[in-house]
Amino acid sequence: MAKKDKIVYVCSNCGQESSKWIGKCPSCGNWNTFKELRVANDTGMAAARNAATSVRRHATTTRNIPQNIHEIVAEREHRIDLHDGELNRVLGGGLVLGSVVLLGGEPGIGKSTLTLQTILNIPELRVLYVSGEESAFQIKMRANRIPHPADTQVSILCETSLEAIFDQITETHPELIVIDSIQTIATEEVESSPGSIAQVRESAASLLRFAKTSGVPIILIGHINKEGTLAGPKILEHIVDTVIQFEGDQHNIYRILRSTKNRFGSTSELGIYEMQQSGLRQITNPSELLLNQDHDGLSGIAISSAIEGIRPFLVETQALVSTAAYGTPQRSATGFDQRRLNMLLAVLEKRVGFKLVQKDVFLNIAGGLRVTDLAMDLSVIAAVLSSNVDTPIESGWCMAGEVGLSGEVRAVSRIEQRISEAEKLGFTDIIIPKNNMAGIEQSKRNIHLHPVRKVEEALRVLFG
Repeated sequence: MAKKDKIVYVCSNCGQESSKWIGKCPSCGNWNTFKELRVANDTGMAAARNAATSVRRHATTTRNIPQNIHEIVAEREHRIDLHDGELNRVLGGGLVLGSVVLLGGEPGIGKSTLTLQTILNIPELRVLYVSGEESAFQIKMRANRIPHPADTQVSILCETSLEAIFDQITETHPELIVIDSIQTIATEEVESSPGSIAQVRESAASLLRFAKTSGVPIILIGHINKEGTLAGPKILEHIVDTVIQFEGDQHNIYRILRSTKNRFGSTSELGIYEMQQSGLRQITNPSELLLNQDHDGLSGIAISSAIEGIRPFLVETQALVSTAAYGTPQRSATGFDQRRLNMLLAVLEKRVGFKLVQKDVFLNIAGGLRVTDLAMDLSVIAAVLSSNVDTPIESGWCMAGEVGLSGEVRAVSRIEQRISEAEKLGFTDIIIPKNNMAGIEQSKRNIHLHPVRKVEEALRVLFG
């Protein structure tokens, strides 16, 4: 007598398995993330863990043996030049052979455009582009809008079966593989629909095994769920070597490429693009584009000298303070951590004496950029106070400094680069922490330095 199908529950956030439904995941702590998964019979749990057995036969033909650590030769990893300075920087200098890169982003943000534009401009490589969402005609129409050399070697495969994809890999021998997207790929060995936890996990594991044994790099494109994280279990991010996020507002022309995990480079690098009709244009000097030059006489605007990765750039911070219309004041931040905004508002009220309890405060980082640099604190406080008293900050002024809970302005890293970037763009004055003045000579600068120790000193310099 055939055994009935077995029901198991898997957390969609971290992949934790359970024999019954649980409201709160004991592994990651999230609520209502357990999804029902039906397996063939009582042995389905073990079958799911070994679901890619036949697929992995396609993925590797070699057998690995253990090596003594002293016998292993530590060489610099070989990288592929993608002919895209921004993408190369985020990846750590290029695409490492045998690596698996996960590119995530919201629908319509430009993930497929960025990937297609990149592979079309690498004529020296044979590339297999696997699309599970679009037809070959749709991809061709997008490729016609992107300038690229005529001798490019890109093959398009519209397929969702993992077994069929490995068959084509065996026949064509590509040097780079793109999967668009991983949520559409399914293997016959797992009895669930494409995009499910089991399918995503097993498909990604099979592709990773192939990449590591063959040395062929693979780029996986992933979707973003409504919470803003990569769809599928968290284990997918643990499997791959590099996770990069493509961020930005669809109504804004700028796109941010940010690395959240990189086994072969830094995770603090940032790439900036401008969306155009012919594709994505690299932004080599983001400061000039992120700054609005027509804010003279407008209150609530402060310029900060920030650093993301190794790149300094100047960012425009906008704030609006108004009387709360419904009794309960609102606190809203776009491109900035809202919890840190609440902390800075508390410092401004407690240490400086400005009452903002009954005021709505809205904060925005211009250009659609999300900045995590703590040196933005001083500009946030300055912009909020400027809007509150409706007094503009003089043009030619910028600032950099972290604000502590006691109202002190703490030192920030790489102050020389911040000052040089402001000086290069023609700023005349910059407010910096007093503890950063060691080793800096004012006489060699064409920008006037204003060292401050407390927040009230900085506000006194700005507003008198």
